Amino acid sequence: MKKEKTEKLKIIPLGGVDRIGMNITAFEFGDSIIVVDCGLSFPEDDMYGIDLVIPDVTYLKENMDRVKGFFITHGHEDHIGAIPYVLREINVPIYATKLTIGIIEHKLREHNMLTKVKRKVVKYGQHINCGCFRVEFIRTNHSIQGAASLAIYSPVGTVVHTGDFKVDYTPVYGDAIDLQRFGEIGKKGVLALMCDSTNAERQGFTKSEKTVGKTFDELFAENKNSRIIVATFASNVDRVQQVINTAYKYGRKVTIEGRSMVTIIGIASELGYINIPDNTLIDIEEVKRYPDEQTVLITTGSQGEEMAALSRMASGMHKKIVITPKDTIVLSSNPIPGNEKAVSKIINELLMKGANVIFQDVHVSGHACQEEIKLIYSLVRPKYAIPVHGEHRHLIAQKKVAEELGIAKENIFILNNGDMLEIDDKSAGIHGRAPVGAVMVDGLGVGDVGNIVLRDRQHLAEDGVIIVVMTLENGSGQVLAGPDIVSRGFVYVRESESLLEEAKHVLIACVDHCMQNNISDWTRLKAEIKDCLSEFVWKETKRRPMIIPVFTEV
Repeated sequence: MKKEKTEKLKIIPLGGVDRIGMNITAFEFGDSIIVVDCGLSFPEDDMYGIDLVIPDVTYLKENMDRVKGFFITHGHEDHIGAIPYVLREINVPIYATKLTIGIIEHKLREHNMLTKVKRKVVKYGQHINCGCFRVEFIRTNHSIQGAASLAIYSPVGTVVHTGDFKVDYTPVYGDAIDLQRFGEIGKKGVLALMCDSTNAERQGFTKSEKTVGKTFDELFAENKNSRIIVATFASNVDRVQQVINTAYKYGRKVTIEGRSMVTIIGIASELGYINIPDNTLIDIEEVKRYPDEQTVLITTGSQGEEMAALSRMASGMHKKIVITPKDTIVLSSNPIPGNEKAVSKIINELLMKGANVIFQDVHVSGHACQEEIKLIYSLVRPKYAIPVHGEHRHLIAQKKVAEELGIAKENIFILNNGDMLEIDDKSAGIHGRAPVGAVMVDGLGVGDVGNIVLRDRQHLAEDGVIIVVMTLENGSGQVLAGPDIVSRGFVYVRESESLLEEAKHVLIACVDHCMQNNISDWTRLKAEIKDCLSEFVWKETKRRPMIIPVFTEV
């Protein structure tokens, strides 16, 4: 027991405190590590060809024998998306609420991992013992059902992790956030609060999800003669429920379109999280049998994703749905930071097809604004504040809120990914770092595209490539054919014949110089060709394409 008193709890964010997304945090005490969430983020514009970005879990792999389990707060991609990749290497049980486990199981099935990973459905109020830790799931509200905050009981004190949350007194499905439980835990004493920072810059309260239902009612009443297409997040089951309720009220048939939307609504329906009245849902093949004013499409693509259903409709590539001036299209979401351009492009394309596009006041956030954050702090009354989930500016905004509530500056920790925060009821401080970073997923390749490959892709995208092809004689190294020049993404060959002809003369002179100086070593010869061609191209065009000499020997 003496050892326990001198030991501290380590809190290590491995992702999620530098961006919106890729949330994963390790909690370590003695011989036990538990992990909260295991999310992905989507690639930046300059990550050419990358599909997903997942966290580097080297620290967990190095301490695999101590990792006891993953506790998942809710079923959004930025909290569960990396599970199939991470649990291939660190196979421990997953604990989550019913809908979250349902969505995770679908992912595991796709990766042929369903029988390999242990899952446990946890109810609100249930406690799970895991190594040195005990974890309690607390009911919260968010833009997906089954969201939970976690009370993590350690030998040195309790840490409350809110997950993504808002305070919604009138949720569409289920009960309101369990504020009473937060208060009870706060009375017993809380060591640290790790609170969602996404909306920490926004004043006031986040509106209830039910307010969107009233907006839909008005929209349906105003557009009785239009086909209505609603684009929203696939995982926002409550939003889909409200569209279905309104469609049913106005006697319209509903079609669900988009792979992720069909999947999640299917899981939610199976588990009882969504109620679809009989004879309301129709297949997309049946849409043409009904007049436009009797149909509603609920679709993916509200973020302007290139291959999502709405994008394909907007660009005229969708096989079943053609946008016409009789359509009213509702974008029921706000652009995630970084997606503004893509969303704007979709809106413009739809407007060019004559459609009526509505994209304002048809969304409420799933994240707490300042007054709700203050409420949680006031109930939990933590000694230490550790803002999580957000870009640096969001974390700083929450820090200011915590200071306003009287938490001492030295007790508020803005962490970087990898920081090891050692904490107990007497003191807290950052001691050491864990390896962290972004692992890129490209097709079936996980982590095989690193910074060097990405840099090459950026180089190719920005400046193109010139390939110099030569045939050399075996033994003597004399040039038998070439040098020939092939270019892609550099200049349009037919309009730049004189430039490429000059480049060829430069190459011939360079090769002659090498031969006269007995430079026949391929490595040196390639370096000389690269240097002289690069210099010529820069002088003539002020561009730096990638130059690849290719030699064959006969």
